[in-house]
Amino acid sequence: MEYVCKIPYLDLLQSFDNGFEAVGFLKAQPVDLIFLDIKMDELTGIQFLESLDKKPYVIITTAYSEYALKGYELNVTDYLLKPFTIERFIQAVEKVSHQLEKAPENNRDFFFVKSDYKIEKIFFNDILFIEGMRDYRNIQTESKKILTLQTFRDLEKELPNSLFCRVHKSFIVTLNKIDIIERNRIKVKDKLIPISETYKADFYKIIGFNSTGQKQPGHNIIGFKAPLSPTKR
Repeated sequence: MEYVCKIPYLDLLQSFDNGFEAVGFLKAQPVDLIFLDIKMDELTGIQFLESLDKKPYVIITTAYSEYALKGYELNVTDYLLKPFTIERFIQAVEKVSHQLEKAPENNRDFFFVKSDYKIEKIFFNDILFIEGMRDYRNIQTESKKILTLQTFRDLEKELPNSLFCRVHKSFIVTLNKIDIIERNRIKVKDKLIPISETYKADFYKIIGFNSTGQKQPGHNIIGFKAPLSPTKR
């Protein structure tokens, strides 16, 4: 991981080609961040993530775009598709750095919103989508609607960007609740949500497609094979 050495606040503790060895290391040595390749000997990156009870922050670095949505379902912080630039690498690391600075809040799986004259607790995993409705934002959960006057900007500060994505000026979607994407529309349950031009490129990149909705050519991209690299801040 040559880029790691260029970032002064990253301290590379160890690197592995084998996921089983990394599991043993993590039990003995706490780390803040893991750079994880998908293709590894014996244990794939996805299998490795699924085996962890308590996950550090994870940035996937791979030449395979088809695992992007699965990675975000497993709550990775970012997904770097090889070959990536130093600028894109720094952007991903800064995202982790900001989350580490707010670690007590980010360790929670819920947040609070003011709705009418009460404050409601909402679990992230219960949210299907958030919709703008004039002065209000409708937080649609699995069981009910919650209306709040909090702005999208305020809500985005509360929501982990590994789970949620803005796809339109009036919509935020929960990535692991998406059922179908067709003709620049997202289906979540019975709701059709438009994808606007402003957010289109970033959204499709997150799920491993290009801005026209075509699959990214993962296996044709030539890049170095990065080992699994637990990295402490």
